[in-house]
Amino acid sequence: MAIPVSFRTLIAGALLAAGSAAAFAGSSTIDVEINQAKILKLSRPADTVVVGNPQIADASVQDSSTIVLTGKGFGQTNLVVLAEDGSPIVDQQISVSRSESSTVRIYRRAEIQTLFCAPYCESPFRTESEIKSDAEMNQAQ
Repeated sequence: MAIPVSFRTLIAGALLAAGSAAAFAGSSTIDVEINQAKILKLSRPADTVVVGNPQIADASVQDSSTIVLTGKGFGQTNLVVLAEDGSPIVDQQISVSRSESSTVRIYRRAEIQTLFCAPYCESPFRTESEIKSDAEMNQAQ
């Protein structure tokens, strides 16, 4: 018995979509730049929000289905969001890094300086985490 082409196409498309959705859900990382916020919309209302290391990222609950993530320090941590029944809505890694756009790094012997250039180059505001990171890079030289 021959299966109609449209039915085969529908089944193949459904299997492909299910496979790619599963692959994306298992490997996705939420990228946030330091001193920047990112809005995360949830598929259902959240009851509990946990950030593994609050010195790296902060989660602010706007309403039951909207969370604002803010990058506070360099590194990786995780975000866990649970529904009222305790089932996980989100369980993902958060990666916080420095913005590389419109920046220039100047290397003077063992000293590194980062400037923000838009349109003129100036020293940007730096958090304690950025000051610590720059000091560690300078000591490693």
